[in-house]
Amino acid sequence: MTGPAATFGFRDVDASEKPGLVRGVFDRVARRYDLMNDLMSGGVHRLWKDAVAARLNPQPGETIVDCAGGTGDMARRFATMARRVQLRRGGEDARIFVIDYNAEMVAAGREKGSEPEIAWAVGDAQRLPLPDASAEAYVIAFGIRNVTDIPAALREARRVLKPGGRFLCLEFSRPVTEALQKAYDAYSFKVIPEIGARFGGDRDAYQYLVESIRRFPDQRRFAAMIGEAGFARVEFTNFTGGVAALHTGRAI
Repeated sequence: MTGPAATFGFRDVDASEKPGLVRGVFDRVARRYDLMNDLMSGGVHRLWKDAVAARLNPQPGETIVDCAGGTGDMARRFATMARRVQLRRGGEDARIFVIDYNAEMVAAGREKGSEPEIAWAVGDAQRLPLPDASAEAYVIAFGIRNVTDIPAALREARRVLKPGGRFLCLEFSRPVTEALQKAYDAYSFKVIPEIGARFGGDRDAYQYLVESIRRFPDQRRFAAMIGEAGFARVEFTNFTGGVAALHTGRAI
């Protein structure tokens, strides 16, 4: 290793190598990504995402960044919710930018159909193709742990948000009890890679995804990182006993 280190699952790799390694994982899983999420979580991920969309409460005329937006399942929720409000009280269309580092994921999302409010782009969470203070909200769901430099991505989220803009991050986290942690570990390391092998055709990709969850900071450490990036009113809400957590903040 010749440069700064980054995590790739349980391995430490040169930071310059991680983007290509992560891209390779998502190139392989893109076409079955949504199906595999349903199989691995029993559909619970949909409830978590619904809760995030409800917390965001998208409004007509807002610009929303869906970073690491993948196949667009969050963006479609936002578009539907904003349109319902628009039908009741008018206003301009919401503008939702789905930005993902992986072109295969974006292509898979586009193939599923789009909405008039949604624009798609391949881009880096650490260098978003958006001007300063241009968005009312920034959301990243199950993507921040795959970023090479997480503090840089958080600072970039702050850059594109208007003062007072909302930051929401849904990510796998730490179960709050030892019993739940043990059960979750057993499921993660024994069952999820097997599901990946049988239904996704790629055990290694899902082994990486499990390992990347374990290397991600716990709820309080990640909340501190969000605060250090320039956000105020940082809070987190545990879902399913801390298996996942929603972190929120306001740009200052």
